[in-house]
Amino acid sequence: MNGLKELLEIEKNRLIRIKSVVDNRLIEVPEGALRISTSNNCTQFKQSIEAKKKLIYIKKDDKQLAYRLAQKSYDQKVQKLVDRRLKQLDKLTEEYEDIEIEKIYDKLHPIRKALIQPVEIPWEQRLAKWKNTPYVGKDFAPGMPEIYSKKGERVRSKSEKILADTFYNMGIEYKYECPIKLKGYGVVYPDFTFLRKRDGKEIYWEHDGRMDDPDYAEKAIRKINTYIANGIFPGDNLIVSYESSGTVLNDRIVVKMIDKYLR
Repeated sequence: MNGLKELLEIEKNRLIRIKSVVDNRLIEVPEGALRISTSNNCTQFKQSIEAKKKLIYIKKDDKQLAYRLAQKSYDQKVQKLVDRRLKQLDKLTEEYEDIEIEKIYDKLHPIRKALIQPVEIPWEQRLAKWKNTPYVGKDFAPGMPEIYSKKGERVRSKSEKILADTFYNMGIEYKYECPIKLKGYGVVYPDFTFLRKRDGKEIYWEHDGRMDDPDYAEKAIRKINTYIANGIFPGDNLIVSYESSGTVLNDRIVVKMIDKYLR
């Protein structure tokens, strides 16, 4: 599974943070453990010190001791679980690779490859097939300015050129205005479409460039809502960038979004 290695590292870091918290809380703790008993709607707390074979009633004015003993028991259980999970994750992350099955096929001799049907199509083949699937984009209205990206295709605005050129410079394959059909809206032409390597999903990027124009903004919101109604969610398989007359497209923000959503 592409991206699992990254998820394992994220989980490992989360557990390390938790371990740091409970380890510090367990440095100075009361002796023994908490015992709780109830009788006639009355709750009693006791401090059990097994090493000394003592069971001491905790008085009402010393209730803070009950809190500390309860916290100690909880932290010890969390510590034990986290230590076990970290050992498991260390072993798994050391051995695991996202493309380990794909590598088996890649390392074969070309003659042998021709005799085999791989269980997963190698990424480069999947990307090439996706890239070479023909489509008909949206027409340009007469009189529109002619703006071309580094890739040599015509785009509709300088902002779209910035986006397209950034993708090109970062080696990210894309399709410009490749049509898809959204139920309840009809055919739409996302500004850019990508095939994301880590999960094989098609990702759409819409750039809304005149958000201070009320009519434009209304239409843009309606379109995004229709994406969502069709199971295409911002932050998952839909990326949305914005612009207005006072706030132009920031290429550094674009790079951060690419690293977050397309890598």
